[in-house]
Amino acid sequence: MEEGTFLEWLKRSGDAVKEGEPLFSLESDKAAQEVESTDSGILHVPAGGPEAGSVVKVGAVLGYLLAEGEAPPVEAGESEVAKAAVNVCDELPQGGGAVGRPRVGPSPAAASASASPRARRTALAAGIDLSAVTPTGVSGRIRERDVLAALAARGKFGVEWVDAPITASRRTIAERLERGAPQAVPVTMTCRCDATALVCLRNQLKAGGAVPVPSFNDMIIKITAGALQLHPYMTGRWAGSSIQFPQAIHIGFAVETEEGLAVPVLRDVSSLRLSEVSRRSGELIDSARSRRTEGGEMLGGCFTVASLGAFGVDAFTPVIQFPETAILGVGAISMQPVSLPDGSLVSREQLILSLTFDHRAVDGAPAARFLQTLRKRLESPAAWLFNA
Repeated sequence: MEEGTFLEWLKRSGDAVKEGEPLFSLESDKAAQEVESTDSGILHVPAGGPEAGSVVKVGAVLGYLLAEGEAPPVEAGESEVAKAAVNVCDELPQGGGAVGRPRVGPSPAAASASASPRARRTALAAGIDLSAVTPTGVSGRIRERDVLAALAARGKFGVEWVDAPITASRRTIAERLERGAPQAVPVTMTCRCDATALVCLRNQLKAGGAVPVPSFNDMIIKITAGALQLHPYMTGRWAGSSIQFPQAIHIGFAVETEEGLAVPVLRDVSSLRLSEVSRRSGELIDSARSRRTEGGEMLGGCFTVASLGAFGVDAFTPVIQFPETAILGVGAISMQPVSLPDGSLVSREQLILSLTFDHRAVDGAPAARFLQTLRKRLESPAAWLFNA
């Protein structure tokens, strides 16, 4: 980490601060976190101190803790703080642009509004007062889409452009994908899978009071782990002079968050029971969406599962999570007409699987055999979910 995005002070200038108390919140490329004070004293935030949305370098001076009765630092020190905090709004065009130079720092009403960090940055860049934005999030929380809706209502979109700062997590996602793009040789193949038995089994578990009720994604991840054990070449990593193989099956799965895509990793999935996969995946999803994910929880994956079925997407081309070799895209389960051997047509639950793999590490035929194994196991899931 070389820099972070300053979110807000948790204490006001002039407040007494005790050692260990949360002092301010900062967003890294992985999570937003509260930073505790390392000492006690009276907080002094200089005039040039960071505002919400400021990008601050590691080691930058953000403010001061003063002893009782101690005078604030001289102006020279405050100017150093101002140089250390580079506000993203300074990079926007001044005058004549879509919104002109935005106001730096929220109004008192906006500061008290419950809003995601992403919504605050967008509102700051566009000059939108959060107190005038209608929230649609849980418990009245303002989301970025609410700020964009307010901009649209003002007639800004469709005529002129509005700059919004790139979040640290969005930049990390882009850089990770860019690293893999020029190196991997991606190939995508798809197959249709009969998900009737999978749907029936989940309904039985739900009716039987299973706690937690496994999601389709949990069931697919568990079955995928068994198929990867049978086809270990899908878990290898291209290392130039060799292909590296993991000692256990660690599977990442895509999670949508307010800050962008997160890919937490389930460890040693093949050794876990389905209930353990479901419980652990639920914990990782909650951590990712509340920005409490620890860095190690998103490292070490040897394969990734990405599902867009909840959005009604039938099939898509997933992008390999560098430096992994393959990723599985899971579409929506839907009723489709199926022709039986006797020529009759019936309606069956169908699912499309899309496998993207690095052709440097795996040829088409072995990848197809893995996909074939996975399809067959998904079509008779009970044997592989509870006896594997």
